[in-house]
Amino acid sequence: MFTIQTLNSISRCGLDLLPGDRYTHAPALVDPDAILVRSADMHAMELPASVKAVARVGVGVNNIPVDRCSERGVVVFSTPGANANGVKELVIMALIMCSRSIPQAIAWAQGLKGAGAEVPARVEQGKSKFIGPEIKGKRIGVIGLGAIGVMVANDAVALGMQVSGRDPFISADAAGRLSREVKISIDLDSLLAESDYITLHIPQTDETKGFLNRQCFSLMKKGVRILNFSRAGLVNNADLVESIRAGTVATYVTDFPEDELLGVEGVIPIPHLGASTPESEDNCAIMAVRQLVDFLENGNIVNSANFPDCAMPRSANRRIVIANRNVPNIIGQFARILAQRTINIGNMLNKSKGDVAYNIIDIDGDIDAAVIGALGAIDGVVMVRAL
Repeated sequence: MFTIQTLNSISRCGLDLLPGDRYTHAPALVDPDAILVRSADMHAMELPASVKAVARVGVGVNNIPVDRCSERGVVVFSTPGANANGVKELVIMALIMCSRSIPQAIAWAQGLKGAGAEVPARVEQGKSKFIGPEIKGKRIGVIGLGAIGVMVANDAVALGMQVSGRDPFISADAAGRLSREVKISIDLDSLLAESDYITLHIPQTDETKGFLNRQCFSLMKKGVRILNFSRAGLVNNADLVESIRAGTVATYVTDFPEDELLGVEGVIPIPHLGASTPESEDNCAIMAVRQLVDFLENGNIVNSANFPDCAMPRSANRRIVIANRNVPNIIGQFARILAQRTINIGNMLNKSKGDVAYNIIDIDGDIDAAVIGALGAIDGVVMVRAL
C-alpha cells in the first residue's frame, strides 16, 4: 500500500486515478511514500525519510526544495503543458486588454455611478482617453517556445500579428507544433528592439532571474507593452518602474503582483490566474498522479525537474531502480555486485542529467535486502528501490 500526502486541495479527477486497493491519500499522513502539492511552500518543511517523490500539480517547482530532494534521491515531478491552454487564453486576453487600456476604462466607467441620465453623454465625452492600438499587424516577441509559448505564438499569428520567437533550447516536439509564420530570432537584442509587444514564457532559474533589466529596456521601442505570465523574478522591478516612468514601457501586465509594483501607473497586476480554470486543475492533477503512480510502481521517470527522463517497459518480474551522483565507474559496480550474487541483468537503462544519474535494471530471479544494502553502500548512490 502506497501512501500519498496531499499538501493542497487536489482535483478529484486526479485522485480518482489512485487505485483504492493500493493507495491511500490524505492531507496529514505519517511517513508518506510521496507528496502531491500545488502551491504550498515546502522549503521550511521537514521532508520525511519515507518520501520517494514529490509531484507538483503545475509547472513551476519554486515552492519545492529541489536541491535537497536531489541529495536524497527524491524525484520531483511537474506537469508541463497540462495548464498551457488556460495560461495561453489569459495571455491573449491580456495582450488585447493592455493594448486598449481596458482595465482603466472599466474603472473610469464604474466611477460614473450616480451621474444618472448624464452617463451616456459622459461616456461619449470621456472615451477618447482610452484609445489604444489594434494588435493586428504589430510585432510580438515570444521569448520561450515551450508548451505555452508555442500556443501563444500560433494564436498571435492567427490574430494577424507578426511573430518573432526565441528559444535556444526548443524541443523537436515544440518546433513541430510551431507555425511556419513565426520568425525564429537568433539574436535577443534584435527581438527586443523590433517588438511592439514582448511576452515571457521561460522558467525562472539562477541564470534567468532579472532576465529583463535596464540593459534590455534600453533596447526596446518607446511604448512597448510587456506581458509576464511565467514568473515574477524574470523582471527587475526597479528597472521596470524606471522604464515605465521614462516612457519606454507603456504597460506591464503580470500574473505575479508584488508590493513594489502595486499602485504603479502602467502596471496591470493579475492575481496569478494563469492556470485558474477547472480544466487546468483537472489536467494537471491527472498528469501528476499518472507520473507518480508509474514511478512508484515501475520506477519510470517523466517530466522531472531534477532527474532525467528515464522510462523502460518491464522485461522481468523484478526491477531495481538506483539514483546516484553522476560519477565514473558506478555502473560497473552495480553489475559486479549483482554478478557476485548470480543475479542476471535482463535489461538496463541509464540516463544522466547534470550531476545526477538514474538507472532502471530489470533482473532475472529474486532480490533480498542484502543486495539492496550492498548497492546502497556504493559511494555516490543516493537511492535504491526494489520493485
